[in-house]
Amino acid sequence: MSELTYGPAEDGSNTIRQATDPLGILTSIRAVVDQARNVRINLEQVEQLGKYWLQEEAQGQTPLMPLWDERYHFSDGTARTVNWLLLLDALNFCFWAEKDQPRWTIDYQGQTLNGYWAEAAALKRAVEEGLPLWDAEYLRSISEQTVAHIFRGSGTIPLFEQRVQNAREVGHVLLERYGGQFTNAIEQTAHDAIQLVLLLERDFPSFRDVAVYRGQPVRFLKRAQITIADINGSFHGQGWGNFTRQDQLTIFADYKLPQVLREYNVLEYDVHLARRVDAKELIQSGSEEEIEIRACTIWSCELLRQSLQRQGHVITAAEIDMRLWLLGQSSEEMRPYHRTRTMYY
Repeated sequence: MSELTYGPAEDGSNTIRQATDPLGILTSIRAVVDQARNVRINLEQVEQLGKYWLQEEAQGQTPLMPLWDERYHFSDGTARTVNWLLLLDALNFCFWAEKDQPRWTIDYQGQTLNGYWAEAAALKRAVEEGLPLWDAEYLRSISEQTVAHIFRGSGTIPLFEQRVQNAREVGHVLLERYGGQFTNAIEQTAHDAIQLVLLLERDFPSFRDVAVYRGQPVRFLKRAQITIADINGSFHGQGWGNFTRQDQLTIFADYKLPQVLREYNVLEYDVHLARRVDAKELIQSGSEEEIEIRACTIWSCELLRQSLQRQGHVITAAEIDMRLWLLGQSSEEMRPYHRTRTMYY
């Protein structure tokens, strides 16, 4: 399905007026949003957040969207970089620590890093130490000891075994289907962002981010979509990073975005779920609570995008995602994010 019309958003209902949906994500989450019992979208707060952002813009206070940060990302402008980025996003998930436990960190160039930045820097450090993380043959049989060395630091990176499996999957699929180079996949899809996301979903099982809610599939495809955004960012929209239809991606539903949206009162949790999230209790992967959090995150951001567009501010879902994610990097005073052990985000 490519075009959705759910009724006029101006009527105050929790509807998406019209949206391009080539990945079927919005279509699949609609039923979740309509039936959700644990999470609610506050439509007034969606509008308020949009107005607040426009006010910031009018006052010249709009936060600058950073250019691709090469301090922590390997980049040599070749096909090697594309393979490295695919590996980066195959391993880009679940960096939080158990309750009352320290986070996994690494030291890199005089800085102590955690979360996504630690993952990226660890992979860049490995390349600087001579490990060919762009080589599909090397990845296909990479050892647990090597992966442990790559992610050495304070503590152990969560879901270590899953990361080893995903790294090997990248090497295996690249060799079996794409001559060892993800650039061949980009060429095969004619630089079409949507087709490349679908290719990742089809050929790389670890990117197949599809849940089941009351018997129906719900599509998220978080890491597949962010892979396109990262390649685009690394190549500054040129060459391998020049994609069509990138503006038709959704936001990348993780655990930081709903935290920020909850802080702005865009997302409201029922009392039971709020208590569990605030107590940093585990929310089971694939549970109704978890799926509702992710679905309502995507839906509310699409409502926000359309609200801004009606007021003359054209913005992509990826740009909304980046702005919310950056806000989430200064989240010490916010209520906790939900804890779900999963390889999808």
